[in-house]
Parts: sequence; structure tokens; C-alpha cells
Amino acid sequence: MLELLGDANTVALIGLVGGIVLGLAARIGRFCTLGAIEDYLYANDDQRLRMWAVAIGVAIVGSHTAIALGWLDPVGTTYLAQTWNPIGSIVGGLMFGYGMAISGNCGYGALARLGGGDLRSFVIVVIMALSAYAVMSGPLAYLRVWLFPIEMDLSAPQSVSFLAERLTSVPAWIHGLIVGAALVVFAVANDRFRSTPSQILWGAAVGVAIVSGWLGTSWVAEHGFDAETVQTHTFAAPLGDTLLYVMTASGTSLSFAVGSVAGVLIGALLGSWSKGHFRWEACEDPRELKRQMLGAAIMGPGAIIAVGCSVGQGISAFSLLAYSAPITFAAIFAGAALGLKQLVSGLSFLAER
Repeated sequence: MLELLGDANTVALIGLVGGIVLGLAARIGRFCTLGAIEDYLYANDDQRLRMWAVAIGVAIVGSHTAIALGWLDPVGTTYLAQTWNPIGSIVGGLMFGYGMAISGNCGYGALARLGGGDLRSFVIVVIMALSAYAVMSGPLAYLRVWLFPIEMDLSAPQSVSFLAERLTSVPAWIHGLIVGAALVVFAVANDRFRSTPSQILWGAAVGVAIVSGWLGTSWVAEHGFDAETVQTHTFAAPLGDTLLYVMTASGTSLSFAVGSVAGVLIGALLGSWSKGHFRWEACEDPRELKRQMLGAAIMGPGAIIAVGCSVGQGISAFSLLAYSAPITFAAIFAGAALGLKQLVSGLSFLAER
């Protein structure tokens, strides 16, 4: 495959396949970060949060099984190689969660809705991509590095499972299997949740999609000819990567990020058509559009500061039991709760036309 497609096209294909699964999960399985938080806070319904627990648990088990088999070396990945900055996790997570609530979707959710014909989500995707790049490598990057410094440290992987290995001499993968299995058991312990096997299935499918990214890019990095990065799905910087590729494809190559974003769009399109939900939608209220633009502009920088979005930190980093994952996820939840509360009570600063 590598000889035929080349490294870049191969990792793009891997991202595409996993992205399609994620897109289908969003449209058919109703897998959604903001939706899960909203259900829990305002409908006293934790079913979609339990889907997240299944996804995280399966991702942890799959990733640590791959580590045990020697198929994945996570030490050099973004989530474990960089020294954890707790302030960045908290501030970035709060920003991302708040922006997600104000805009009505995270980057992943916006892609899924765009695949279903919602043109409002196109605005969210573009603004989030631009604002993320402005903070990641644009004019605001210097300020970000000064406020939230991060250094590379390969000597001590920033992971709970690897920390437990150093403390107990028990291999990290065993700790990971225990934590992942416990999360899945916790999720399915609920009688009502067990009565909806489709939710369990789609939650597990999301976890498998995350693991597929780790395994696929790791295989290419080991057997390929180029220095490909070991990575998996996240939806902040990859939105900007995709925009750049669309504009400069003649001078750049495909990447996992581009394949992942395209895959979610394709999967969401297929899912919405299969359910008969595809329809073109646009924004008719300037106040709504202003709110969504503001939320997207906050989300992008938040994800960069936190080194990941609701999927990047909430599942991908969690799959390696990165220090940053639970703190960032909690901050995203808190930021979303604040944003939803303001939406319910009314956003006075967005009320005027």
C-alpha cells in the first residue's frame, strides 16, 4: 500500500475511514458533546454521557492493548511528549466549552451538521479554523507561548498509566486495561442504557475510530519512508489544515487531518441521507449568526491552548490516559454549562441587532 499510495495518501485514507465512522456516529448514533451535556443538565438524562464513557473506555482499552503488543509507541505523541500545563488545560477547556455552547456545536459537531446540509455550520467551521490557526501559528502564537508555555519531555510520558508504571513497576498497559474496562462497565451498568444497544454500539464505534488512527499512523510511521506523525482524530487545527489544503493542494500533500475532516463530512452526509434528515438550512436571524460566529472564534483558540478539543482531549488524549484529559474535559463541561445557562437566561450582549 505504501509503495502504491505513498505515506501521505495512506495516512489520509486512514483518517478518511475513521472520519466516516465518526460522521455516521454523529448523524445516526446522535453522538454529540454538547448534546450529551445539555441532556444531562436540562433533561436529567445521562444516556449520551454514558455513550462518551463507552467511547473513552473502548479507546483506552484498544490503545493500551496496542501498546502491549508493540503496535503503538505513544511516548512521542502530542499528548504525552509535551509537559502538561494545567492552567492551559483549564483556561483552554473553559474557553472551548463556552464557545461550543454559544455557537451550538463543537468543531466535530459542526462538521456533522454541515454534512447534513446545515450551512450555518459552515460559518462555524471556517471561523473556528481561522481563529485556531491565528493562535497556533499566526500572530497570536507568540502570546500563547508566553502565557501557556509547553516544553517537550520524552523522559517522562505525561500519562497516568505510565506514572503508575513508574510507581508500581506494573506495565502501563495493564493499568490502562483496568481503567478502560472499568469505564465501560460503569456505563453499561445502567439498565436503561443497556436497553438501547445502538447507543452502546455507536459509542464503541467512536472508540474504535480513535484507536484506528493511532494504529494506522503508527504503522505508516514505522514502515513508511517519510517522517509521518503518530496521531488520531481531533477537530481544531485539522479544520485549518483542511482549509489550507483546499487552497494550496497543488503545492502541498494530503494528510491525516484532511482525510479525517473529509471523512466526517462524508459519513455525516451518508448518515443524514439514510435517516431522511438531509435538508439545506441557513441562518435567518442575524443575532443567531452573531452568536455562532462569536462562539466559533472562542472555540478555536480554546482548543489550541488546551491542546485539543472535545474529541482531541475528551477521547484521543483520554485513550492514552494523558494527565490533561480529565482536567480539560471537566473544564469543557464547566464552560459549556456556563454558556448554556446564559443561553437559557438570555445573552444581553448579543440581543441587539
